[in-house]
Amino acid sequence: MASFGLFLTSCQEQAASNQEEVTMTAVREIPLEDFFKNPDKSSYQISPDGMFYSFMAPYESRMNVFIQKIGDSESMRITDVTDRDIAGYTWVSNERILYLKDNGGDENFALYAVNIDGSNPQSLTAFDSVRTELIDDLEDQEDYVMVGLNKRDQRIYDPYRLNVQTGELSMLAENPGNISGWMTDHEGKLRVALTTDGVNNSLMYRETEDSEWEILFTGNFKESLDPLFFTFDNKNLYVSSNVGRDKSAIRMYDVAKKELGEILFEHPDVDVSNLSYSRKRKVLTTVSYTIDKRERSFLDAETEAWFKKLEAKLAGYEIGISGRSKDESKLVVRTYSDRSLGAYYFYDIAEDRLEKLEDVSPWVQEDEMAEMQPVSYQSRDGLTIRGYLTLPKGKEAKNLPVVVNVHGGPWARDYWGYSNEVQFLANRGYAVLQMNYRGSVGFGRAFWEASFKQWGQAMQDDVSDGAQWLIDQGIADSSRVAIYGGSYGGYATLAGLTYTPNLYACGVDYVGVSNLFTFMETIPPYWTQYLEMLYEMVGHPEADSAMLAAYSPSLNAEKITAPLFIAQGANDPRVKKSEADQMVEAMKARGVEVEYLVKDDEGHGFRNEENRFDFYRAMEKFLAKHIGDQATVETES
Repeated sequence: MASFGLFLTSCQEQAASNQEEVTMTAVREIPLEDFFKNPDKSSYQISPDGMFYSFMAPYESRMNVFIQKIGDSESMRITDVTDRDIAGYTWVSNERILYLKDNGGDENFALYAVNIDGSNPQSLTAFDSVRTELIDDLEDQEDYVMVGLNKRDQRIYDPYRLNVQTGELSMLAENPGNISGWMTDHEGKLRVALTTDGVNNSLMYRETEDSEWEILFTGNFKESLDPLFFTFDNKNLYVSSNVGRDKSAIRMYDVAKKELGEILFEHPDVDVSNLSYSRKRKVLTTVSYTIDKRERSFLDAETEAWFKKLEAKLAGYEIGISGRSKDESKLVVRTYSDRSLGAYYFYDIAEDRLEKLEDVSPWVQEDEMAEMQPVSYQSRDGLTIRGYLTLPKGKEAKNLPVVVNVHGGPWARDYWGYSNEVQFLANRGYAVLQMNYRGSVGFGRAFWEASFKQWGQAMQDDVSDGAQWLIDQGIADSSRVAIYGGSYGGYATLAGLTYTPNLYACGVDYVGVSNLFTFMETIPPYWTQYLEMLYEMVGHPEADSAMLAAYSPSLNAEKITAPLFIAQGANDPRVKKSEADQMVEAMKARGVEVEYLVKDDEGHGFRNEENRFDFYRAMEKFLAKHIGDQATVETES
């Protein structure tokens, strides 16, 4: 939790230069299902020996795992999940695959295993109300992985060695109650633990698994010293840290001296926390970071050479590596852009051979999608707020209906790339503004801390300032601005309608917080370690009670005049259904228009395909009524 562009003139110039072409181009209304149905094939990986592909694809409307031998044209489904999409999977050996799944959105993920011919399926950690986290896939121990389970105490995770053939569990250590994370060395030995007292975090280390734990570093949660992995001799650590600085940098940590060493990579504008390496060659390979788009710096000439070849072959697209063989000679490559979900490719490094495997969603036509343009604007107190503006194709960038789309977290961020939501809204004629308001991660400690105890206040001002910025530039029709978001973005939607009632024509709240008191009272048990931290970041229910009451939308619903649509999963473990219920009751008590959609088989967001369709159909009708062309006609009449 602690570590959780083009300016408008450029946008206007681009819009103006393309206007003649744009106005002559008819825009097809693309079926809603094309934006939100399951991908054709996704999540490609490759077996350790490089002999098989694996991927996820729909089976009875649920994403399941399939296997295909490299060079063959036929694939085989090896899972038969029909109640809920598989959340993720990984190869554990050349013959066996692990996958995670929860029940109805409860986020109590259980681990399952199956052989690549579909035999020997095993439910490994499907215990009642228990959540599984993968600590280490123990690459050199084919029958074992290391997992964390909150089986003994729902608030904390104990580490276990798990036999993926039999399901046998062996506890490796008992969490004393303050350990929030575990880390292994390159040999799979459990040698690092992260602890917290709620406000102060410590980095713990031991020389061997038989040694006593010792504290390497303790600091307030606002200071981050996040271990990434051990050095290749297993003696020291590579870390991402903001200790003594505003922006996190990649550094070496000297265990013997208990101090930070040299800075390996830093950036003046953003935090840097992504460091990659070659396990086979034992060298650091790349550092990546994001300002507006993802950028890479190479630390290894061999990696840079083959990556540059890929960039030349796949020009015009962003590139990611989604899988590699154990000998690192064969890769699965993923492409994407702001207008395409992209495709998967097989790449043989030695032969410099690239073979296309599959488009993720072949029905998405890139030329029908809208461009996502990086933008920035100034907040009322002088901060630079970065974000993304997507303008609808075929329309002049003037007096447009706008959806202000606020990301969740709130200690997360928006990224450039394909968004099904954004493209759907743009196709329906709306401009979409996304912004990384204060508190969004990646922009340094000061920017993050500027969000503390600012829910509904300065954080919300950043959102409001973005909407007003579009109005002032003539892009937005001031009478047709909507606000929409999920999780914290849902809270921002409610706050926007509550505290700036004249700015928005309507709002869509998706699994959002409405009452800051009840939200913190009902967090999942495995978040309780962070409750004191949450009090510092959001507000203390006693010391800050007046502030929390003032900025809880459900307690101030009398200020809302605009229509509201709320969607909620009944099994949401993070934002309980009661958050939505109390908001709906408050709106109905005042006779203000509110629509309410609840899905009994969902949690914090809708994962099942049919539920996504229902949600976005309802949103489409709601927005059309209040800010679409229909709303304009009704206003003029």
